[in-house]
Amino acid sequence: MTKIVVISDTHGQHLGMQIPDGDILIHCGDFCSHGQYIDALRFVNWFGTHPHKHKIFIAGNHDLYFEQGNPSDIDGFLRTMPAGMHYLQDSGVELEGLKFWGSPVQPAFFNWAFNRDRGEQIKKHWDLIPEETDVLITHGPPYKICDVAPNGAGFYKNVGCVDLLNATLKIKPKLHVFGHIHFSGGHSHVTPETIFANAAICDENYLRNNKPLLINVNSDKQFSLVTVT
Repeated sequence: MTKIVVISDTHGQHLGMQIPDGDILIHCGDFCSHGQYIDALRFVNWFGTHPHKHKIFIAGNHDLYFEQGNPSDIDGFLRTMPAGMHYLQDSGVELEGLKFWGSPVQPAFFNWAFNRDRGEQIKKHWDLIPEETDVLITHGPPYKICDVAPNGAGFYKNVGCVDLLNATLKIKPKLHVFGHIHFSGGHSHVTPETIFANAAICDENYLRNNKPLLINVNSDKQFSLVTVT
């Protein structure tokens, strides 16, 4: 049995979090509060303290350093990460017999990092996802799956990406985890092919009100979502 633990959208509030034991720990982006180098350094140092054999993270729209920093500085930063830690940016890694793919992009959202226009500009990122992907990690959700957000006028709307939804329906990963939309944090949607889950820890008020996700994977690559108490 392989245990996967997933968190997202901690926004610099990771200290003191209770993280379940497991084999693989994933963060789906927005670990920074202001997106600066020091935010990223503090997160990586904390992330590396956990006993999980493998750790994977992607950036989110608040993690501006990873898109707007000097590329050589970012490369140097990533090379200093502890063994067993993997940063994915439209890239993948195979761990414990499972194939992971991660991407930080999301439909344009204010003036933040990794914004892409809906349609062809963002679709080219989803076209990179390998068909054999078991676990898909994105910062934002697919359309109409754990993507409900308030619109500021007392109403709610689905804000996920249609092209990402189409990619997941085509590829059928066993697990698709994301965050970004705090209002839908902690929600999941399970189909016969895929477990979709929004792992955002912070709520709309940036309070740490949701628990990490825990997914068990058996030897036949059957995934099951476990309630964390």
